[in-house]
Formats: sequence, structure tokens, C-alpha cells
Amino acid sequence: MIGGDEYLKVARSLLKAEDATDEEIASSTGLRINMVRKVLYDLFGKSLITGIRVKDERKGWFVYRWRTRREEVEHFIESQKKKITERLQQRFDYENYSDFYHCGNEDCHRVTFEDALEGMFKCPSCGNVLNLKKNDKSKKAYSKKIDEIKKDMQQTF
Repeated sequence: MIGGDEYLKVARSLLKAEDATDEEIASSTGLRINMVRKVLYDLFGKSLITGIRVKDERKGWFVYRWRTRREEVEHFIESQKKKITERLQQRFDYENYSDFYHCGNEDCHRVTFEDALEGMFKCPSCGNVLNLKKNDKSKKAYSKKIDEIKKDMQQTF
């Protein structure tokens, strides 16, 4: 994804107004002006917003009025969901087609069958015996998340 709370605040501020300056956005969000500008430039670089340069009649200098490009935002969200779904599917496939072994020690990582075999089924960290570790919970969680995102994508478009 592209950002944290500051991105969300700036996006919400822009969606409420037809267009706004960086100062207006900073005022409505409570963010510092330099943070607002950083977010705006990043969103502009991703073609999610546009900026129009206009002369401020009171101050006499040029300012940018920013506005969202709703179609581009929707396309961006859709492409991000597809990327996330692909990554989750890859991870699900890895979990589904691999056997994992673990010694039972919380400080140690699980290892694949190949690594367990190479180490004679001894934990590479603590030396304890490795046992088959079920990963049904992980597989179920990945599958559920993939289904949720796909369902959301079908409802959206």
C-alpha cells in the first residue's frame, strides 16, 4: 500500500472538498504543512491527484489547488488488491505444498522438510528434535483473506 494515517487524513480532506490548497489541507487535518506536501507530492507522483497552479490574490504568490482523480484512485485500489491477492495466493500455495517441522521452542523458527532432512531432523537453533508442524490455521487464514478480497473486488466492479 502507499501510506499511513497521514495519507488517510489528506485523502479524506481532499475527498470532502472539490479542491484545496496544501495549507487548507493542513488546517483541516492538523498535520504539519511539510507532511501534507510530502503526501501530496507522493499522491501526485502516482497520478492519484492533480494540481493546478493559481495566483493567490491576497498573498500575491502562486499556490497549487489539489483535487482527486477518482477514476485513477479506483483503478489504483483495484490494482493494489490484485497485487495483494497474488502475494497471498503465492504464500497460500507455499503453505499448502510444503511440510514444516518445529522443535516446540517458541524462540525457534519452523523449517521446511528439506532443511529438516539436511539437519537430520535436529533444530538448527537449539538442537532439539524436529516434529511435523501442522499449518492448517495459516492455510485457512490465507484462504479466508483471499476470498474476502476477491468478493470485495466482485462487489466493487
